[in-house]
Amino acid sequence: MDRGMYPTYYLHLEREDGKKVKVFLLAGRKRKKSKTSNYLISIDPTDLSRGGESFIGKLRSNLMGTKFTVYDNGVNPGKTSSTLEASNLRQELAAICYETNVLGFKGPRKMSVIIPGMNMDHERVSIRPRNTFLQEHETLLSRWQNKNTESVIELHNKTPVWNDDTQSYVLNFHGRVTQASVKNFQIIHDNDPDYIVMQFGRVAEDVFTMDYNYPMCALQAFAIALSSFDSKLACE
Repeated sequence: MDRGMYPTYYLHLEREDGKKVKVFLLAGRKRKKSKTSNYLISIDPTDLSRGGESFIGKLRSNLMGTKFTVYDNGVNPGKTSSTLEASNLRQELAAICYETNVLGFKGPRKMSVIIPGMNMDHERVSIRPRNTFLQEHETLLSRWQNKNTESVIELHNKTPVWNDDTQSYVLNFHGRVTQASVKNFQIIHDNDPDYIVMQFGRVAEDVFTMDYNYPMCALQAFAIALSSFDSKLACE
């Protein structure tokens, strides 16, 4: 990642065909002139513009930096006429909630991840809230807050265990993560804590590894990882 106020992050797929091969997948950049944290996600490492053909999604936070929503490249319902076809409206692909740490205790973060469920054909359920009062309850965050979890999947980060030897909270990444960081996490479903839906962690100063499983896709996982880099005044 390029350091600075508006860093750019790059996601590469690592393949081992006799030798390690890196294949570029996605790039994410924090937008300037935005009231809240806002990241553009592109399939072109050189074109990170909102109007470019490579723009495929974005991640946006609330003012506190504790709740994030991931969108695809559809149209914002607040900037369109009511006649717009629903298929053109943006989809919500994920929501990430970091629990506020009011005591200032430097313990591990707690996060919940809400993603659309899958239908009988193993396709993602489409969640496209319109910009009306009735549809506000349709967002992933409001469904989760109202405990309306039909057709959505609620995931949580696995609670790290305190290690006396290292004097830190640790998770077992089976060698995939090599450095301690507050950003390291594993995402699971409460029904099956041994199935890691996603894991993310530091291996060098500016390098992290990320693994994800069904029912998550690369865009969802990358955006969730980006949310962990954002400074969270209320959580740290």
